[in-house]
Amino acid sequence: MTVTDPAVHRILIADDQPDVLEALRLLLKAEGYQIETVKSPAAVIKAIEAHDFSLLLMDLNYARDTTSGQEGLDLLNQIQHVDSSLPVVVMTAWASVDVAVEAMRRGAKDFITKPWENPRLAAIVRNQIELGNAVRAYRRLEQENQLLRGKGGPTLIAQSAAMRPVLEVIARVGPSGANILITGENGTGKGVIAQALHAVSGRAAQPFISVNMGGLPEGVFESELFGHVRGAFTDAKSDRAGRFELAHGGTLFLDEIGNIPLNQQSKILRTLETGEYERVGSSKTYRADVRLISATNADLSAEVAAGRFRQDLLFRLNTIAIHLPPMRDRREDIPLLAQHFLKQHVERYHKAITGFDAGALEAMQNHVWPGNVRELDHAVERSVLMSTGRVIRAVDLGLTAGPAAARIEDMSLEEVEAHLIKKTLARCDGNARRAAEELGLSRSAFYRRLEKYGL
Repeated sequence: MTVTDPAVHRILIADDQPDVLEALRLLLKAEGYQIETVKSPAAVIKAIEAHDFSLLLMDLNYARDTTSGQEGLDLLNQIQHVDSSLPVVVMTAWASVDVAVEAMRRGAKDFITKPWENPRLAAIVRNQIELGNAVRAYRRLEQENQLLRGKGGPTLIAQSAAMRPVLEVIARVGPSGANILITGENGTGKGVIAQALHAVSGRAAQPFISVNMGGLPEGVFESELFGHVRGAFTDAKSDRAGRFELAHGGTLFLDEIGNIPLNQQSKILRTLETGEYERVGSSKTYRADVRLISATNADLSAEVAAGRFRQDLLFRLNTIAIHLPPMRDRREDIPLLAQHFLKQHVERYHKAITGFDAGALEAMQNHVWPGNVRELDHAVERSVLMSTGRVIRAVDLGLTAGPAAARIEDMSLEEVEAHLIKKTLARCDGNARRAAEELGLSRSAFYRRLEKYGL
C-alpha cells in the first residue's frame, strides 16, 4: 500500500447544502476515494470519533444566513482535541484573507473557495492526504523509537545441552505467527529469546515492542497498552499511541505477563480474541495485527488454580511454550557469555582489559547465579569498572553470595539489599511474586530494585 493509492483513503465531507455534498461526492468518488458525508459540526465530531479518515473537507458556515465562518472555526478547535493529525481542508463561498489565516491558525491545512475548480480541488486533496500520512508515520516512528530495541538483532549465545531444545523450537516455530509463552526464572534471557523469535519471523522488518507488565502501575495499564486521547485524564496533554498500536504488523512482547491484575486480564483477552481495542477516552475502535510473545517466571497453571490468572487467557498465550533453563543448569555457557559481556563493557568504558584470570573463571563457574544471565552481565560490568589490571580477578566480580561471601558489616547498604534480594529469589526458585511478598515489597517497588541491581 502506498500513500498515493486513493483506493485505500476515506474522506469525510461536511456541508449543510445537499447539492454541494453530492457534487463533491461524485467528484472525489471518481478519483477513487471512499466518501462519507455529514451536514453539521456535531456530525463531524461523531464521525471522526467513530472512524479513521485520511482527510476532512469541511464548510465553514452551517446555520442559515451565517457568513462569518465562526461555526467552522469553532469546529476546528474541537477537531484538534479529537484527532490533531487529521488533515482538514476548509471551504466557503465567503472567502476572506482574515478567515483563511484564522482557519490555518486553528489547524486547517488548506483553503478552497466556492465555486471550486475541480482539478485544483483534486490536487489539494491528494497532496494533503500524502502530507497527512507522512506526518502520522513520523509521529508513530517517534514513539516507536522510544520503545524499540537497539540496532541490530539479538545475540543468542547458547551451546550447552540444556539450551539445545530452546534453539530447536526457535528454528521450528519462529517463522510462524503463533503466540508463544516463554517461561523461566528472572534473568534467564526471556527478552533475548523473544527478539530471536521476532528476528527469524516474517515480521522481522516490522516493530518489536516490549513492555514489562510487572513494572506497569495499574493506573496507567490501559493507557500504556491501548493508548489514550488528549484530555482522557489529567496528564493526557496529547494523543498517544499504545503498545498494541505501535507493534502493528510486528511483534508485541509482554514480559512478566503473570503480573497482570486479574481485573485487567479480560481487556488483554478481548484484544487477542478479536484484534480490537479502543484508546482511553475514545470510543473509536482500532484493529491490531500483532504477533504476541509473552514471558513469565511464575507458574501460570498454579496461578490459574489459585484464581489469580484466567485460564482462557493462558490458552491464548501458550500456543507454543518455551522453557529457559537457569544458569546453574547451563554452566558450559558461562565462559562464552562472560566473554561476550566483557567485550561489550570494555568497549563501552574504554578499558584495556583482555580477559579473566583462572580465579575469576572458577568463581563464575561455582556461583549459584540466582539472577541468572542478567546477574552475570551485571557482575562482568562491575568487574570492568573495578579492575585495575588487564585481566579480571575474582575479587573484581563482587560475587558476595558464594563461599567467600563478605560479612554483612563490611557491605554497603545497597550491597546488603542486593544480597538479600538474590538470596530471597534463590529461595523462591526465581519466583518474583513470592520473593516480593516475602520481602514485604510491592510489585513495582520490587521490579525497580531488580532493575537497579541488574537482577
